[in-house]
Amino acid sequence: MMVIRPVESSDLNDVKSMADNSGIGLTTLPSDLDLLKDKIDIATKSFNQINKESYQDNYLFVLEDTDNKKVTGTTGLVSQVGMEQAFYNYKLGTTVHASRELKVYNKVKTLYLTNDYTGCSELCTLFLEKDYRKDNNGKLLSKCRFLFMANNPEKFAKKIIAELRGFTDKDGKSMFWEGLGRKFFSMDFSEADFLTGLGKKAFIAELMPKHPLYINLLDKDTQEAIGKVHKSSGPAMNMIEKEGFSFQGYVDIFDAGPAVEAMLKDVRAIRESKLYKVKIGDLKKGTETYVVSNTLLKDFRCTLMDIEGPDSEFITLDKDSAEKLLVKSNDNLRAVKMNP
Repeated sequence: MMVIRPVESSDLNDVKSMADNSGIGLTTLPSDLDLLKDKIDIATKSFNQINKESYQDNYLFVLEDTDNKKVTGTTGLVSQVGMEQAFYNYKLGTTVHASRELKVYNKVKTLYLTNDYTGCSELCTLFLEKDYRKDNNGKLLSKCRFLFMANNPEKFAKKIIAELRGFTDKDGKSMFWEGLGRKFFSMDFSEADFLTGLGKKAFIAELMPKHPLYINLLDKDTQEAIGKVHKSSGPAMNMIEKEGFSFQGYVDIFDAGPAVEAMLKDVRAIRESKLYKVKIGDLKKGTETYVVSNTLLKDFRCTLMDIEGPDSEFITLDKDSAEKLLVKSNDNLRAVKMNP
């Protein structure tokens, strides 16, 4: 059975292995043992509600193959971005250059640096090992977060964002970075990405241009990379758009991957999820797949189940499934259809 649960200190080596395999561009999962240890410590404090400020809550979950006792994926939530260190994006805009005398009217697309998403909650750190990229495991990693937020809406902002990894060529080179970022940072994309993962973001403000950038001055490859997702992030983009997220013109400052947003109340899986009571009995498989979770915080558990459409009050679980979800008869469960 594949089960989502909060990360634990004993998962450190497994998380480090996934960070090593994630490649360049997944800033929130840096391949640094000390930093990952700190992230797990912050997550543990968040699940145990012992952080000093609510905006410091960062929740990191892992996907466990309970049959093999193996951690196979990660996914995360940040309660509020940009509250301790500035959170940057480029915003796509338009500047008009016009002359009535010369009968010239040109609209020019621009990029300018913003902190507009400061205070928003963020979906992040989604990674799944290659051998497990099947059986809707990716959907479970993505959608479990919505049930967690539905259980704890007071811990999150009204607006939710997600940044998708930007486009790279077959050699892993970021076209946007090569065409723009390198000119200001004088370093490889991997180095800038690593420094950001370490939390050393001051260099961004120090080195980034402070004025709007004219997109038409960039080469063709750089222009075409703006807002384009990495090939591995295409399914994630499609999935999250179906949940109600949309692109509003914000992109990552390093690889120009798109940032998408939605209001918490408008996310499909949050809006349509419902609470049910647990009934222990024979599990009857249905044709519809549901994302099902308990309503606990530090002992949160979530999985996918093919069940008969739940009635107005109960979901029937067999004893083994109930134990893995840490629930018993008459406990609460939250569930929503996996697909819109």
